[in-house]
Amino acid sequence: MTRRPLVAVSLKAYLGAADTERWLTEVAEVATSAATTPAGDVELAVLPSFPLLPAAARLLARTSARWGAQDVAPGAQGAQTGEVTAALLAELGCRLAVVGHAERRSAFHEDGDVVRAKVARLVEAGVTPLLCVGEEEQTSPTEAAAVAADQLEDALRGSGAPDVVVGYEPVWAIGAPRPAPAAHVVTVARALRERLDALGVEGRVLYGGAAGPGTLTALAGAVDGVFLGRFAHDVAALRDVLDEAAAARPADSAVRP
Repeated sequence: MTRRPLVAVSLKAYLGAADTERWLTEVAEVATSAATTPAGDVELAVLPSFPLLPAAARLLARTSARWGAQDVAPGAQGAQTGEVTAALLAELGCRLAVVGHAERRSAFHEDGDVVRAKVARLVEAGVTPLLCVGEEEQTSPTEAAAVAADQLEDALRGSGAPDVVVGYEPVWAIGAPRPAPAAHVVTVARALRERLDALGVEGRVLYGGAAGPGTLTALAGAVDGVFLGRFAHDVAALRDVLDEAAAARPADSAVRP
């Protein structure tokens, strides 16, 4: 048994409320039309800003697309002014939430303790973590693989996570003109899968970091999908990636059961 490829899209904080609703409406149309094509075998997940989660639930309700959150509070409910808990995300219908993104680690100084706490809260609530890992500076594939795999293990320590989506995003490639070289990504993805196996955790490995149309073709089945940012603001480009993901899926996929 294999899992479908996954294309996840984070809107970050680029779009306002009206633009997000327009984008979600177009995505719903894409998801509906894709259902009768090979792209219907590709899983799509969209991650709008917190206030737009109800809009995502409403506009995507009749499609196979999932929705999730870009972040989560590290603590449970209670006196946490301004935070959004994992339990609330689950109540809203979120299926996954991003943890450990490079922007959170850098701009908001989230360290390993915070990332572990967030993963644990999501696991408790039944929401799948989309855990971002990746080296800060461009280095050799072997060194990058060791850094990413160690980040993965540190984040999952003690969580009891049965399942995780790992977003490999080399920090130096985020916002860059082009993705990391394919051979580099292949080496890191292999190391991440080996570490997941060693931990006894099921999961999929996505590539992010200037990912867009053409990325999955270049990686030739080395990853289980892509984690998109600005490229997917163009819904036509998103449609191209969904078609590409369907075509790039090997007959005997290495995707985790």
